Amino acid sequence: MNIIPTRLLDRSTVKQFFITHWGSPQMVVSTGVYDCSELDGFAAVQGNGEIAGLITFVIRGEECEIVSLDSVIENQGVGSALLKQTETFTAQHGCSTIRLITTNDNLHALRFYQKRGYQIVDVFPNAVEKARQMKPSIPLVSADGIPIRDEFLLVKQLHTS
Repeated sequence: MNIIPTRLLDRSTVKQFFITHWGSPQMVVSTGVYDCSELDGFAAVQGNGEIAGLITFVIRGEECEIVSLDSVIENQGVGSALLKQTETFTAQHGCSTIRLITTNDNLHALRFYQKRGYQIVDVFPNAVEKARQMKPSIPLVSADGIPIRDEFLLVKQLHTS
């Protein structure tokens, strides 16, 4: 499996990845509306050319915001490798902080990021209601029955060299 910049992939392939896994390449969070297929990022590509995972981010000054992280293959280190590559890349490009938003129902993401040094620094109650106004396809309840309503901001300080 190779980790490569998404700009080396055909944009339609990246866009199709988001349509398949999220229903749309559009991500709506409190920091803005993003077309994930147009953002910088990295992809984990298998030997057969299939995308096994993808991370996208935006750099604003000394801060990087992760917009999406998807791993098709769970518990095989794909997400961890993509996250590590992004942390290294953004630190080399002058970022001292990396941040991301996830929703209250995403217990897997909350566990994953906290194990990797990210800290919950803020909670935005009912933020998903605002996002739903722009993207009505956001479900009201997660697959495991948790109402989807709040956003959590997680932050990690990067060690720049």
